[in-house]
Amino acid sequence: MAITKRIGYAVVGLGSISETSVLPAFRNSKKSRLVALVSHDQTRAEQMGKKFGVKRCYAYEDYDECLRQPDVDAVFIASVNGAHSEQTIRAANAGRHVLCEKPMANTVDDCRRMVEACKANRVRLMIAYRKYFEPGSLALKKLITSGKLGRLKHMFSTYTETVAPSKTWQLNRKLAGGGSLMDLGIYCVNNMRWLAGSNPIEATAQAWTEDPKRFSEVEDNIAFLLTHPGGLVCQGTSSYSAVAASFVQVHGEKGWAALNPAFAFEEERRLFGKIRGKWFEQKFQVIDEFVLELDAFADCIRRGRDPEPNGMEGLRDIATVQAIYQSSREKRTVAIKPDTQ
Repeated sequence: MAITKRIGYAVVGLGSISETSVLPAFRNSKKSRLVALVSHDQTRAEQMGKKFGVKRCYAYEDYDECLRQPDVDAVFIASVNGAHSEQTIRAANAGRHVLCEKPMANTVDDCRRMVEACKANRVRLMIAYRKYFEPGSLALKKLITSGKLGRLKHMFSTYTETVAPSKTWQLNRKLAGGGSLMDLGIYCVNNMRWLAGSNPIEATAQAWTEDPKRFSEVEDNIAFLLTHPGGLVCQGTSSYSAVAASFVQVHGEKGWAALNPAFAFEEERRLFGKIRGKWFEQKFQVIDEFVLELDAFADCIRRGRDPEPNGMEGLRDIATVQAIYQSSREKRTVAIKPDTQ
């Protein structure tokens, strides 16, 4: 494929994240273009088509027709979590590249099927973790890999939001796969794995809520501890009933550093800490992180290059999440299967 060609995307799933962030990002992209929309509801697709200047609008039952369009090079899957696997596999079988929102899928088995389908059809699969491209997170990653913090000893991350009563699908286990851990805590899981450059080998966790009626199918609050090879300990929390906040903090033998907010994309971000007794602080202005990930994937497609984070990274996150859930249910430490490492 010519490296000057703009990649044509079909966006699948037109919920709030698509309307407010994904679709507007195409207006600022130089490497990607929006060519089709797919929704559970044809009327919704057409409404979004008028708003964003897209003529090809489809309902889910016409998804295969969308995939047959020659200008659809890739799909951005932003539907409910439980639909990711099927929609990815169908796109791969049609020869279309896939950029899939996190969480990758509800189970490791579903993730594995997605990876295998994309491999068999020689298409690229990327999981939409914006932090791999966002300047503040990249600065923290560079600080760690430079060795300035010394050997890492402990890492902590949290992501919390208050879920609105209208967002009922997020409290449905079949559709969402889980609660705050699947939606928010997975950022903590992935980010700490990425920053550490290693994969956890065991998980210990506890979940709780003050509203068991509302959170009868999925968890509200959850805290987890992940042990990495070499003794690094990573701790995380997520919540569906606390004020919106997120951060990651890293402690090493020579210093510590924190990024706050770590995962929200609407606020100025600050990287700060102390190394060998000297304070530092750096600010990062709000930018369109969705453009960054769209264009990063477009580059991978145009240059025939594997993306980061790829499907195996998404699979490893879900393997970690499943171990966290098992630990919470069984009230014991659970090993993370080595075949996902």
